[in-house]
Amino acid sequence: MLSPDLSGRTVLVTGSAKGIGRELLLSAADCGADVAVHYHSSAEEAEDVAAEAESRGVSATTTQGDVTDPEGVDDLFSTVESTLRSVDVLVNNVGDFAPTHWEEMEFDTWQRVVETNFYGTYLCSKRALPAMRDEGWGRIVNVGYAGSEKALVYPKNFPYFVAKTGVLMFTRMLAADTQDDGVTVNAVSPYVAENSDEFPDELPRGRPASFEDLSQALLFFLDEDSGYISGENVEVDGGWLPETL
Repeated sequence: MLSPDLSGRTVLVTGSAKGIGRELLLSAADCGADVAVHYHSSAEEAEDVAAEAESRGVSATTTQGDVTDPEGVDDLFSTVESTLRSVDVLVNNVGDFAPTHWEEMEFDTWQRVVETNFYGTYLCSKRALPAMRDEGWGRIVNVGYAGSEKALVYPKNFPYFVAKTGVLMFTRMLAADTQDDGVTVNAVSPYVAENSDEFPDELPRGRPASFEDLSQALLFFLDEDSGYISGENVEVDGGWLPETL
C-alpha cells in the first residue's frame, strides 16, 4: 500500500467511527498522521477507533457533530483544534444512503440524504479551508460515487445520485478556487464498496471495491508529490460500465 509521510499532519475523516470512514482514517494513521475520529451518534465505536489509531503510535481524538448544521460543524472542528491542531487533511466521507424507489421515499429521508452528502461536504470544507490557506498547505478529499462522472441515475436511491453529482461539481469548483493556496481538492468515487447495504447481481471483477482499494486512491492524493493534482476524480469501480451489467 502507498505510504506517504503524514507525520505532523492532522487528518479529520467525517463519519469515521465505522465503515469506509474508519478504514480511511486508520490508513492515514498508518502513515503517521494524528487523526480525529468524527461521529454523530456512535460514540463507543469512535472511542474504539481512536484507541486503535493511538496503538499505531499517533495522537487521536474523537469529535461529535452534525455535519448538516453550521454550528455543529464549527463545534466539531473546534474540538479537533483544541485537542490536536488545525485540520491539514479533510476527508468528507459522511453521507446517508437510501436504496428506495423515489416515489416511495419519505421527504425526510430524501432531505437527509441530500443534506448529509452535499451540505455536509460544503459546510466542512468551508470550515476547514481558512486554516489550510493560512498554512499554505491542505488536502480535501471527497468521497463520491462512480456514476456521477457520467450523470448516471436510477429510480432507486435517486437523491444520493443527485447529491454525489453535486459533490463532484463542488470538488472541481473548490479546486479552481484554491489553485494558488497550496490546497488540493479531489474526489474518490467507488461504484459499490464492501460495506454497502445491497449489491447488484453482478460486479466488475466479481467483487465490490475493498477498503484497501479506496485507501490507495486517498493516500495518492495525500502524498506530498501529488500537490499539482487537483479537481480530479478517481473512480474506484473496477472498470464498471453500466451497459455491461
